[in-house]
Amino acid sequence: MGFALLLLVYVFALSCGSSLLLSDGGVALQKSPSAQLSQCQHMLKHLHHGARISVQMPPNVEGHWVSTSCEVRPGPEFLTRSYRFFSNNTFRAHQFYYEDNHCTKPSFSLVIRGKMRLRQASWIIRGGTEAEYNLHRIHIIFHSEATAKNISHRLSCGCRFSFKSALGLGVLYEIRNEDGTLDCTKEINFAMHELQLLRLEKKYVQSLGLSQDLNQDWDSNQDHVVEELFLGDVHTEMAQRMYYKPSSYQTALQNAKHHEQNCIVCRIISRSDELHPPVLPPRSDLTVALFGQWVSQRCEVRPEVLFLTRHFSFHEHNRTWEGRYYHYSDPVCRHPTFIIYARGRYSRGLHSTRVMGGTDFVFKVNHMRVTPMDLSTTSLLNVFSGDQCGAERSWQVGIEQDVTETKGCLALGIRLPHTEHELFRMEQDSLGRYLLYNGQRPSDGSSPSGPRREPPRTSRLWCSARAALLDSPGFITGTQRRDENERRGLLIIVQVWKEGKQYVMLFFVLFVVVMLDWS
Repeated sequence: MGFALLLLVYVFALSCGSSLLLSDGGVALQKSPSAQLSQCQHMLKHLHHGARISVQMPPNVEGHWVSTSCEVRPGPEFLTRSYRFFSNNTFRAHQFYYEDNHCTKPSFSLVIRGKMRLRQASWIIRGGTEAEYNLHRIHIIFHSEATAKNISHRLSCGCRFSFKSALGLGVLYEIRNEDGTLDCTKEINFAMHELQLLRLEKKYVQSLGLSQDLNQDWDSNQDHVVEELFLGDVHTEMAQRMYYKPSSYQTALQNAKHHEQNCIVCRIISRSDELHPPVLPPRSDLTVALFGQWVSQRCEVRPEVLFLTRHFSFHEHNRTWEGRYYHYSDPVCRHPTFIIYARGRYSRGLHSTRVMGGTDFVFKVNHMRVTPMDLSTTSLLNVFSGDQCGAERSWQVGIEQDVTETKGCLALGIRLPHTEHELFRMEQDSLGRYLLYNGQRPSDGSSPSGPRREPPRTSRLWCSARAALLDSPGFITGTQRRDENERRGLLIIVQVWKEGKQYVMLFFVLFVVVMLDWS
């Protein structure tokens, strides 16, 4: 019997193209590095070349647009949004604020009415459209006594409008009128400058099917149209919001009629109003475990006109990491300019005291390679002389060069060695896929020198687990440890299931062997 069981484990491991590794407190199912890399590259290839996305210029934003998740802004602030744009250029926007990072405890809501007019294509962010807006009226309504007491104190101290009595729950209070004689928005650090920059995308995605899993077959199933509206980003310093002109985007809103089929949050928010704020389904915080490989979900936009996608690999057993940064000249990431490969070590910090659900990390970069992908970038790199960026005047299109010895690349603004403080948060989307969020970059372009205050915003999708059951003693305890093992066990099951139907026959044969051995 013992021989048959050993044979079962051995043949199963070989047939999966994987290895079973013993570690402290668990077993790791590890696929071959080439299989993992190709799996992740397939997802990025689809993003770069296969994703069918159309951008409407100028955007027709008429309709109802809602958040797809509990959003987080610097502060931190936790909110959901529900915006309606009408054919006469007026809008009515609801912003629902919460006490927790899962948007289950409403604190107060804002009802913003105004008018918006589209202007010209943005000179700052390629693919975006500039707009101007005027606020008509803003009302505030409280859902929490503690919040009502706190905000009413701020309003009475800083705003000329005086309250004769404490503000109650479920009552609309005007904090800004149309002629501007009443304006208490500064006291709550409110601005709607996000309406100064817009981008509307129409995305063709798969309809849900039984075959859909962590790594979908992108060519199967019928397409479903999803409309996404990107509005301008919010300054990471709350006091600067009123003076900031957007240079990037927030998390996209989706059209209430054309959202992702599985978006439960979209349905909840679309049916809500200021008297009945949306309460999202409760969920627990996932422990951030940096293992496996993660890729961008979309073409990411950064301030200073940067478009890129990213591919990260984390090696939990020795706390090392690798990152590939693919830069582009266009907002749909079709025209590459250069690629950066970086690697180094990381260390895990404590749970963030500033951002609920976040965990602090410190990353060190000590090795870097650069690949120019177009003539303009190649020419730029060849302009720099001496030891400022690789070998002098040696750059060629498509040829990678190590810049570690020159301590980075001055032409690209990168110096080595480099230390980066990062904030991570992990979630599951409505399909059960794991998302890793990292902290928003400071709006002034600086690099954080200490624990991050900016909340996690940009997400990457898990694409391959190198160590799906590696235990991490010290920061997973009690129920969290059981939940984490269940989560990682699910990843193993998904990987095994994806290997194919040949394993049905394999297990049948091995079952017969075991039965014969027992007999």
